[in-house]
Amino acid sequence: MNKLIALILFPFLIIPFEAKTNENFSVEIKALTLVMEKYKKDSQSDIDLDTNNNKPSYLALKQDECNATVKVTEKAGIEVVKIASFDVNVCLKEIYKVIN
Repeated sequence: MNKLIALILFPFLIIPFEAKTNENFSVEIKALTLVMEKYKKDSQSDIDLDTNNNKPSYLALKQDECNATVKVTEKAGIEVVKIASFDVNVCLKEIYKVIN
């Protein structure tokens, strides 16, 4: 019986009761969310990636507390079809496309 109680209580000793999100990645997460929402809402916008046939992969790099760079790469199988880069201002919720 003691082993059963110890087995039930053991995870609560290791995992903290109050879990907080990691604030180190909050800018990257918000930037990715803004870019992904823009893709879904605006099919006629300046973001011209076709996400229906290809699988996009996203990469966010934090610049400072308000700015991040988001790179979107589309692949069709092994072939890289399109690459787009965006500068995202999370504080102002603005997305700027970087022209390569």
